[in-house]
Order: sequence, then structure tokens, then C-alpha cells
Amino acid sequence: MIFLTTISLLVSAGVGIATPTGRPLPLVIWHGLGDAYDSEGIQGVANLAQKVHPGTFVHSIYLDPDSDGDRSATFFGRVDEQIATVCSQLSAIPELTSGFNAVGFSQGGQFLRGYVQRCNNPPVKTLITFGSPHNGIADFLAECKPTDFVCRTASSALRSSKWTPWVQNRIVPAQYFRDPEDLDAYIEHSAFLADINNERPGERNKTYAENLGSLERFVMLMFEDDTTIVPKESAWFAEFNKTTGERTLVEDRELYKQDWIGMKKLGDRKRLEFVTAPGRHMELSEELLTGLFKKYLGGRVDGEKMGLWVQGVGF
Repeated sequence: MIFLTTISLLVSAGVGIATPTGRPLPLVIWHGLGDAYDSEGIQGVANLAQKVHPGTFVHSIYLDPDSDGDRSATFFGRVDEQIATVCSQLSAIPELTSGFNAVGFSQGGQFLRGYVQRCNNPPVKTLITFGSPHNGIADFLAECKPTDFVCRTASSALRSSKWTPWVQNRIVPAQYFRDPEDLDAYIEHSAFLADINNERPGERNKTYAENLGSLERFVMLMFEDDTTIVPKESAWFAEFNKTTGERTLVEDRELYKQDWIGMKKLGDRKRLEFVTAPGRHMELSEELLTGLFKKYLGGRVDGEKMGLWVQGVGF
């Protein structure tokens, strides 16, 4: 079992980009909270992708070439600035010029979606997100070790004063905090998610919908026993009422119906897939990853089933 609870992806590795001769598309990976781009686990994931599709060029997104600095940036910083940095980083890599597939773990998946919506140059072809809080988090349950000062500081700030400008401009998880029972405060104060989800009335960004709608495939994986992303249904853009326990699927939300970010366009083209996987947050077996990589990465999607439950939206 590969545990990706605090894992990143590999630094640039492999050779080649997609060409008419059939070489696999490059792969870009963005790690999650508490991880670093060159961690052992992420290197293992990158190696697996290259094993499944030999010759794949793999790049792991980093916000600091120093591992500790890169990990710290998952807790502290402005997400808007981080995505802008990544836009510049990816546009400078020659191997990515013709486009690439992308895999994001936890918050890294949400931020990759932000990359697609905000710049997408070079363009993402297939985006796969694992347990990503696309509809935000209504609680912060990161398990901090007693000696992990970075994690404990971020957790304390988020819990005590999440809507203050200081926290919204400095604490990364606060910038995608979203409580469905406190939407007014969220719409007014959210420094990232309310914008990237185009939820502010009268401020719909058409580029966001156009860019996300241009994906060839958007695959969202939710973990059945996820207690880290609260609610776990956020990985599917679903709304969850903590009081009543009622779940509203994305296709029943205005975000989808009015196509605020391009998801309806993807659904109408049968380019959305919602997948469940057993286990807790970021518990991924090599078998599961291999199946996903075979199905969605490398060349064209072949439609082969993997023994996972897949819910189609709009079809």
C-alpha cells in the first residue's frame, strides 16, 4: 500500500513529449498539504507513471527548491501568488509546450484546477484529482505532530480567526475554507475559493469556464472513508448539509446548471468522471494507481473499466 498522506511528486524526470509517433504526454503533479515536491512517496508515484507509460516526462511542481521550504508553502502563503508562480514555472519548460496531463493530490488538485482556469498555457489535457477540496472544507482536521510547529501554527490560526485578512492572506487552507451554513462570510472574505469557483454574483469570469471546459477529461476521485476533507463530497463539488445530512450533487447546483466554471460543458461532452476509491484520505494502492494511469494517462483514454464505481455527470 502506498500512503500519500503527506506526499509530493517527483522533480522533472523522463524524456519526451507527445508527438505524432505516439510518445506519451508529459505528466505534471502537484503535491498536497504537508508534503514536498521531492518526497520519497511522490518519487514513487512518478516512477510508477513512467513504468506504466515508458518515456513519460514527469515534472513535480515546487514553490521552493528546498524541501522544507516547499512543505512550508503548503501551509503558508497566498494561493493566488502560488498559482501565478506555477503558471510561470510550467510555461518555461520546453517539454510541456504541446500540453500535458496533470495529477493533483488533495489541495494540489484544487490548485491545478486553478492553473487551468487562470492560465492553462501550456494546456492541460486530462486532469485527475485525488481527494481534492473542490467545494472547500468546512472543518480543518489535519493531524499535526506535537513537534510540527508549521502545521500546528496554521491549524490554530485557521480555527481561531479564519475570516480575518491576516489569515486569509497567509494561511493556505483558510483560503479554501467554505461552510455552507455560513456562505455570506465566505462570499465576502474568501481570498481564493469563492473566486476560482466563480461564486460571487456579478463577477463571473468567463475565462474560467472557457479554460476548464477545454479539458479532454476531468477525473475526480473521492475516498469512501475520507475524514480529512470535510465534507468528503467536496472532492466531487457536492454540497453537504451538516445539520440534515443532505447531499446535493454538483449537477443539481447552480454552479453546474449555470456553468459558472465550465463543468456543464464538460458534462455535456461526456468528459466528467466521478470515481470512488476505498480507504481514507490519500490511501492509494499501487494497483489502484496503476489502473488509473493506464486508463487516463499516456495516450488517449481507452474507456477500459477498472473495477471502480464511476458516476457520470450529464450523461
